[in-house]
Amino acid sequence: MSILAWIILGLLAGFIGSKIVNKTGEGLFLDIILGVVGALVGGWLFSMFGASGVTGLNLYSLFVAVIGSIIFLVLYHAIFRRR
Repeated sequence: MSILAWIILGLLAGFIGSKIVNKTGEGLFLDIILGVVGALVGGWLFSMFGASGVTGLNLYSLFVAVIGSIIFLVLYHAIFRRR
């Protein structure tokens, strides 16, 4: 995948994941970063269970990236959020 495709996928996955986890976005730049990292985490997790990871800019890859983004956001909030 090209860098532009990773950014688009990361933005979508980060935005959807942050809306699911905490009902607000983290901001455009942080959503992109969290989404791209989430895509990597989701791809790694799916490949650990025998499924294919991120395969391109399609709905399956978006699903994998959103799942990874949710997992990463939950860990991110558990570590960096102070109440």
